[in-house]
Order: sequence, then structure tokens, then C-alpha cells
Amino acid sequence: MTSPDASPDEPHVPRVPHEPDRPELRADCADCFGLCCVALPFAKSQDFARNKSAGTPCHHLRDDFRCGIHTKLRVEGYRGCTVFDCFGAGQKISQVTFEGVSWRERPESARAMYDVFPTMRHLHELLWYLSEVVRLPAAEPVHEEAQRAYDAIERLTRAGADALLAVDVPAVRGEVNTVLLTASDLVRATVPGRKKNHRGADLVGARLRAADLRGATMRGALLVAADLTGADLRSADLIGADLRDARLNGADLTGAVFLTQAQLEAARGDGATKLPAGLTRPAHWAA
Repeated sequence: MTSPDASPDEPHVPRVPHEPDRPELRADCADCFGLCCVALPFAKSQDFARNKSAGTPCHHLRDDFRCGIHTKLRVEGYRGCTVFDCFGAGQKISQVTFEGVSWRERPESARAMYDVFPTMRHLHELLWYLSEVVRLPAAEPVHEEAQRAYDAIERLTRAGADALLAVDVPAVRGEVNTVLLTASDLVRATVPGRKKNHRGADLVGARLRAADLRGATMRGALLVAADLTGADLRSADLIGADLRDARLNGADLTGAVFLTQAQLEAARGDGATKLPAGLTRPAHWAA
């Protein structure tokens, strides 16, 4: 995996962020032109109070590109906004791809900016997962491979808009997924005994209270409204698991791999829920 601008003689420069919270891979609305509030569509539902077309600014978007109801999104019926994470793609497009010039200042760039957003978001999500791999001691055999993949994707994210639109995202995801799967296997192998395989399983509303899911693979599992109260999810692989309204009260997610803040924001938990390092307890969870 190489970027169009990569040189075979280019020295290896570690790019994986060393800060535990990886600020460059977290949304920074202060440096973004409100792209998620403009580029993406949403439909009136339990997640959004009204319809909005792609490319149309949300009526709550202020002139300074900040949300006018940010502190009360859930109360106002915009729960969907609270569970969306661009992984820092918004500020990368705003400040790097389009060099700090907004779609308001240069309306002719708006369409390209909106079109690039989904691609950049996918690439930044992959950067988040790869940055996690190199922090997992058990995944040491693939640290170097993960680092190379991170470097290549990071270079892609600094390409121009046309180059970004030409990126074959499924192909890039396929390459990275090989690394992520190996890392997951290495981490889960540290858990003794037979591990459960719920990959892609339909567990909507499942009763999994106090379930032993240590080292389980829950990749892509549908856990909508599942009851995971008191469940043991230590070292489980939760990449892509749908945790909307899943009950995580008292659950142990210590060391869970590839879990994201957005997944936690979509779920329900409490003060007894144990989280992996680098993730925070959502404000709407019970005390």
C-alpha cells in the first residue's frame, strides 16, 4: 500500500501518534468547516428531528461553523449527531486538503469538499485502528506491518482532492483488515480456553447478562438493545459491532480491541462499566 507521491527511497518516518488519546484522530470542530453538518444527509427519525439533504447546511449550523445546540443535541432530537465520529477527517480536509479556505469563502470548492469527506473519514478510521494495533503488546509480530500501513494511509490523506476521490477505499480496507485480523487473533489468544465466535451474529435484543465473552470475536455483530449487563468483554474484538442502546451497565470492557468512542456513545452504561484506556464514559450514561 503506497501513496501516489511515495518514493521507494523515502525513509521510514514513524507517524503513529504517541499520545494515548490520539488528538489528531479525534474530531476537532474548532478547526473544521462543519463538514458533517453540511456534507451528510439525515432523515427524520428517532436519531434526527428533521430531514436534511446532502450538501445542505443543518439549520443549527452557525456562521462560525459550530453547532448552535451542541450541548443539548439529545434533548433536541439529534442523537445521531452525538454518535457520529469523523476520526479527525473534518479538520484534515478543512485545514490540509483545502488549506483553511472554507466552502463559504470559496463556494466553487464546496462540492469537492463534500465528496472528499466520506473517503477521508474512512481513511482516518483505518488510521485509528492501526494506531491501536501498535499499542497492543500481544500484537508485536504485526507492529511493523501496521506502522507501514499507517504511514502509507497518512500520506494518502495529505494528497489533493482529486487524488483522494480516486482512492479505492474497499481495496485499502481489505489490505488493512488483514493486519487487524491478525492483531485481533494475537490479542485474543492471550485469553485461556475456548473463545466465543459471534462475528456478524444477529444478537439484537439478546440476553447476555453476565456472559463470559472474554477474548470473543464480536466483529460486526448486531447488538442493538442487547442486555450485556455485567458481561465480561475483556480482550474481546468489537470492531464494527452495533451497540446502539446496548446495556453495558457493570460490563468489563478492559482491553477490548477496536472499540470506539462512537460505539460507546450509542450504547448505555453506568459508573460501574469498565472501559479500555483512551476512551471516556459518555455524559449521558447513568452515574
